[in-house]
Amino acid sequence: MRILSVNVGLPREISWRGESVLTSIFKQPLAGPVAVKTMNIDGDRQADLTVHGGLHKAVYVYPDEHYDFWRNELPLARLEPGAFGENLTAQNVLETDVGPGDTLAIGTALFEVTLPRMPCFKLGIRFDRPDMVKRFWRSRRSGFGTSTTVTYSSTPMNAMLLNIFRIRMPEKLT
Repeated sequence: MRILSVNVGLPREISWRGESVLTSIFKQPLAGPVAVKTMNIDGDRQADLTVHGGLHKAVYVYPDEHYDFWRNELPLARLEPGAFGENLTAQNVLETDVGPGDTLAIGTALFEVTLPRMPCFKLGIRFDRPDMVKRFWRSRRSGFGTSTTVTYSSTPMNAMLLNIFRIRMPEKLT
């Protein structure tokens, strides 16, 4: 498992359907080491913490393997790492490979898997498709959110190997 791209974006106001919308859906890849913080990766910030980010959704991971599916579904779309608003574009780690409570060791930082991504209407803005959220959800290719459990001031995450630790409590203690 590898991190192919670390992607960040800051909130910006755009015009969509005649209204002003604040969004951070547009992410750009970074090169080199990056600081990992409790609420995000350095250079990234969520526009609306009521639905994105926060302690339980600080960093969003999206599998690179899903990009081929979307290239078939959206042949005219420009699909590069970060296109789905993810902070980490990862290879060989699908939603079915991890579950809530799993810990991902990436570089010197630790991330705890929390929940699948529930996209909002801003994904539709990113692709200029009002049906995109519904298509995304039906595809079952959601990626997953993580909380940052161990931060590091500067960790080289690009092309880093990713280790997954399963630290789950048993359902019942006997």
